This record gives sequence, C-alpha cells and structure tokens, in this order.
Amino acid sequence: MDLTKYTHATVVLAKGEHTLVIDPGAYTPNSAELVAGTTAVLVTHDHPDHFDASVLTVALDAQPELRVWAPANVAAELGDHDGRVTSVTAGDQFDAAGFAVHVVGGEHAVIHRDIPTMSNVGFIVDGVLYHPGDAYFVPEQSVETLLVPTSGPWAKLGELVDFVRAVQPTRAVQIHDLMLSEVGKGSFAQFAGQLTGVDLVTLADGETIAV
Repeated sequence: MDLTKYTHATVVLAKGEHTLVIDPGAYTPNSAELVAGTTAVLVTHDHPDHFDASVLTVALDAQPELRVWAPANVAAELGDHDGRVTSVTAGDQFDAAGFAVHVVGGEHAVIHRDIPTMSNVGFIVDGVLYHPGDAYFVPEQSVETLLVPTSGPWAKLGELVDFVRAVQPTRAVQIHDLMLSEVGKGSFAQFAGQLTGVDLVTLADGETIAV
C-alpha cells in the first residue's frame, strides 16, 4: 500500500487501482481533484481543515460510485445520497474500496476548557496504518505506520511524544502540519525522534511512501 501526503491532514492511500482518501478538507487546495479520482472517502470530524461539505456534496452528486464514511454530524450534513453516506462510530469495521477499515476513538482533543468537546474518530486501515484525526487517542491494536498531527490550536509536543510512545509504531509520519514552518516541522521531528526513538518522517505535499 502506498501513502501520499497532501496539504495538512489529507492523505491518499493506494493499492493497485484502488484509492482511499482521508480528510479532504478545505485547507487542501486539490481536495476536489483527489475526491474526483476515488470511490471511497473517510472523514474524521467536521472541522473545515478535514471536511469540505461543498466538495463532497458535488462529488456525491457527480460520482455514482463514490461512498463516504464519517461521524454522525458529518453524515447528517451531507445527507444520505441513496445510502452512499454512512455514519460511523468507534468499533465499526467495514470495507472501503478494498481497504479494511476499523474505527477507533470518539472525541476531539481538548482545545480549551471553554470549548465543548466534539466528536472525532480515527481510522486504522488494513491493520497497518492509523490516522487519528485531531486526537492523540491510543488504540488497542498495534500499527506499523502512525500519522501524527503536529500543529493546531490543540496540538502539544509533550502529548505528541506520549502518543507515539504509547502506540509504539515502526514509523511515524507528520501530518496536520500546515501551521508550522519548515523549521518548525524539523524541530518537532527532532524532539519526537529524540524522545521516542521513532523517526518522525516529514513528507512534502504530494510525496509518496510505501507503508
């Protein structure tokens, strides 16, 4: 399976002719193009950097094979589209375009005590890769590749380090990084590597690696 990282939180997984797009949000300039090239989309939560309702609504109308899996509030905003939009919660398991998906988590990381907690799910794909959305939720399952959010109003280096230590992946890949400069990404990678013993890989937008 190949992983291609795009701007901020958006990633595309590819296996043969099949692709799976995770979190094609409004911060990703080519999210509409990525969705147009797939039949399966996963959404972790309804923040605009992860979920662009207009892009997905247009795509669902134009692409009869497209399916979307997302938390209940996202699914409700998109509508049913003849059963092609599915609400998911922690514990669900399903096949998305040939990818085995297990849903974990349930809550967004705390931004501030005055902001109500919102829903956020993570996705473990093919038992090897974990996209946590906006959370440092530690799943029961072990994974080889962990996608690690590194910037945002809720992100904290100390919690990131504890997250990587707890998950114990073979590889960690930096995502959710739009708010960091190149120097900032390098700093986070250096601290994370030193404190966890796991290299935090920094990919350029559009760069692909095998996972």
